[in-house]
Amino acid sequence: MWTIYLKEMLELVRDRKTFIFTILIPIFAVPAIVTAFGYFSSSMFDKAHRAELPYAVFGKQHAPEVAALFAADRGFREVALPDRAAIRAAIDKEVIKFALVIPDGFQQRLDGQRQAAVELHYNNAVTVDVIRKRVQAVLEEENVAQRERALSALGLSQQQLSFALNPIKLEERSTAGKRERLGAVVGGMLPYLLLMGCLMAAMYPAIDLGAGEKERGTLETLLLAPVPRGSIVLAKFLVLFTVGMTSSLLMVGSMSALLFAAGSASARSSAQSGMSGLTEMMQSIGAGELAMVALMLAPSAAIFASILLSLSIYAKSYKEAAGLISPLMILTLLPVMAALLPGVELNWMWAMVPLTNVALAMKELVKGTMNYNMFAVILLSTTLTAGALLALCSWWFKREKVLFRN
Repeated sequence: MWTIYLKEMLELVRDRKTFIFTILIPIFAVPAIVTAFGYFSSSMFDKAHRAELPYAVFGKQHAPEVAALFAADRGFREVALPDRAAIRAAIDKEVIKFALVIPDGFQQRLDGQRQAAVELHYNNAVTVDVIRKRVQAVLEEENVAQRERALSALGLSQQQLSFALNPIKLEERSTAGKRERLGAVVGGMLPYLLLMGCLMAAMYPAIDLGAGEKERGTLETLLLAPVPRGSIVLAKFLVLFTVGMTSSLLMVGSMSALLFAAGSASARSSAQSGMSGLTEMMQSIGAGELAMVALMLAPSAAIFASILLSLSIYAKSYKEAAGLISPLMILTLLPVMAALLPGVELNWMWAMVPLTNVALAMKELVKGTMNYNMFAVILLSTTLTAGALLALCSWWFKREKVLFRN
């Protein structure tokens, strides 16, 4: 068995594609993509909130104070349009981003202590509605001023005014520490990156170990060797398990080093930066918890290795194996992403759901709120699932109808 294992590992090490998918992508590509996306998204959001928005306003003579607020804000630039009928065309051509229409009798309604409305015309077919938020922020200033004037006319004291404006004030007292708050965000995405990396790293070698051997005609030679078929399956399984675990652990190491480096650099420039908080969180994670994350990856890698090898053995060709294995990424994504849904928390029910339990356990480990009895149950259930899948793969490999399905 070990001879077959070493032979397969040597072939994979010599293969440039395996080196790229197993070593280069986990260490460099994934952390670089995550960092670039984080920097790009934060800069784009910041740019969207600070960008100058051209706008048009109609009926500003009915509400000069409201029009003056927008004119005084440097984030807005007024553009003259001939009439209200030109609003839609101007927005479609991006001459303006939005238009305000103040109806007749606007000020009279306010003076009569009745609610007045301002029409906002804009294209809201966007994922993040920045325009509405910025317009609402400006109008809120006028709302506050109007409320204070209306209530001050009643001769209320400052305490009575505060009561009338906001009778019940909500004061938050969070019981979660900084690590738990940041860990809920980081821990939600960590299982996705690690498990997807583990699966993707083992996909190409799995296709080669099963369907690839069939196409090259070397499978028959291997079956004629004086080695039990169970040992052959176990050797191939260990190859895929090694590749998947190596890829995941390298990804953990590279991303941890990246967070430490970026956080240390940002801490020197600003102690209040979000990256500095991430560094503090990473530094608060002990070696034992990191070892538990790695330990949780082991049965997951075994599950992937067993499924990938079974599909590759069943396939008649390299192309068919690739077609069978590709949908596996979607099937794997669903239980992992389920851990991010609201209401899905680590309990005895979810501890029995494969992959979802691993994702939830990793999140709790990063947050520092892991129930170690639950961890043992998850590790045991995942290991039993991996063992059952490996037994199925071994039985699958011993069937002639599967091996020589022509």
